[in-house]
Amino acid sequence: MYYVLLSGGSGKRLWPLSNEARPKQYLKLVNREINSMEHCSMLQRVWEQLEYAGIAKETVITAGEEQLELIRSQVKGARVAAEPMRRDTFGAVLLSCAYLHSYTGADLEDYAVVMPVDPYTEISYFETIKTLEAVMKQSKAEVGLMGAVPSHPSTKYGYILPGEKKEAYFEVQGFAEKPDVKKAEELFAQGALWNCGVFCVKIGAMLSMAEKYGVPTDYKGMCEQYEKLPKISFDYEVLEKAAKLAMVQYQGFWKDLGTWDAFAEQMSTDCIGNVVLDDSCQNTQIINELQAPVVAMGTKDLVVVAAQDGILITDKSQAARVKEVTGSFISRPMFEERRWGTLETLDDTKTDGVSTLTRKIKIYDGMTSSYHYHKERDEIWTVLNGSGELILEGSKIALTPGKAVCIRKNQRHAVKAFRDFEYIEIHVGTAVGNDDINRITFDWDEIELSHIL
Repeated sequence: MYYVLLSGGSGKRLWPLSNEARPKQYLKLVNREINSMEHCSMLQRVWEQLEYAGIAKETVITAGEEQLELIRSQVKGARVAAEPMRRDTFGAVLLSCAYLHSYTGADLEDYAVVMPVDPYTEISYFETIKTLEAVMKQSKAEVGLMGAVPSHPSTKYGYILPGEKKEAYFEVQGFAEKPDVKKAEELFAQGALWNCGVFCVKIGAMLSMAEKYGVPTDYKGMCEQYEKLPKISFDYEVLEKAAKLAMVQYQGFWKDLGTWDAFAEQMSTDCIGNVVLDDSCQNTQIINELQAPVVAMGTKDLVVVAAQDGILITDKSQAARVKEVTGSFISRPMFEERRWGTLETLDDTKTDGVSTLTRKIKIYDGMTSSYHYHKERDEIWTVLNGSGELILEGSKIALTPGKAVCIRKNQRHAVKAFRDFEYIEIHVGTAVGNDDINRITFDWDEIELSHIL
């Protein structure tokens, strides 16, 4: 059996830390499973649990192409099925199956378990998932599901309504969307289970659905024609049409960390960053990514998040409304994480058709950028600290504090850090930021040998 970890969402309910360039699953705010006092991302925690359960080698991560660098920086050696564009979960499942069949040796008769990246749970969760293959064979179901036994009537989750109990599984009677309080209490009393968003499918059956839309079933071919697949969820396209479903029951701890109040409950400390939390505060958690201090006094039931993209102050009961309130915000992400380091936007202006973007770049010790060029802008670099090396059109330039370099349009260049390396980068032109990057290669040896010598 194979496993798919869906990691392509943006997590806009965790604004201002989460944005298109840094989705929620990559925020290092949760605690590791093994070293519980060390912060990690949701992706790193789940991957650690997959390794502990012995199934990481059979797992592929599916996410958008723009998230590849983040994944590779956080999870070394993982196989990634990259979506060329977002097509919701139905397309993501089909592409995952195509990847498994094309690159892992998976047979059409093999099963794949698809699971979300954002549950905060226990190792036993993955041990339960491993039973789904046997359930699929025994039940002859089209899709296998997993439901968590609820600890309380919750309005935050969807529910699975169990049908007849078999030896190792339940038949599925139906589903209920996120209910109001009264309905949640009724579902809880009826023995309904929280829908974990986990489903097991036969790889061949999924690929046959791609053929229905005239899309190739090999990974490369599917990527090239990915836009032909409908932009629809797996639930609507497959689950609602399936004639037979089976479900296994999970009885351990499970929580979806989709909102700030849920995140706050799992934080090992009330403060992250430069924060002063007075003793008079009650049930208050503060996360501060800014250099300026955040001071709280006499607060109760609050989550405060200060970041480059904005400042959030919310009562925990209202935290789920963040996406609704901030949905109209359209701006460049002010902070981004990459495989090689971080970048922080300091200023972004446009005058008379000419854009000027100022960013602070940090490249970690030993890391390198791609070898690339820009068609629409010049760049001016000023080194702040650390040391590194710039390869610019065949020449090597030492980068030390105070060094200034001008990189003109169409000049090929790449940078390597010898020690943690920071510089100010100013873009001037008609296209700035990530919109004007033409990459040649990521391999530093190739840069030196093929493009320099």
